[in-house]
Amino acid sequence: MLPLALCFVWLIAANVIGMFPSRDLHWRAAYVMIAIGVPLLGWVTWESGPVIGLLLLVAGASILRWPVVFFWRWLRRQVG
Repeated sequence: MLPLALCFVWLIAANVIGMFPSRDLHWRAAYVMIAIGVPLLGWVTWESGPVIGLLLLVAGASILRWPVVFFWRWLRRQVG
């Protein structure tokens, strides 16, 4: 239950951070949130199962959508 609670705290913190103005367009905060979120997502997936982990992955990707978009564009350039 603790991993899920920490994930919800992470989701709330990411939303609150996104509400404040930033000179670097929140990239520094996004890197920190990704560094915290990836191990947390692994822990939740391990404890609660892959379905819950996938749902939280989608929730996190919807909050941090621009890093996901830029990663997808970079990946397409590498393949094509």
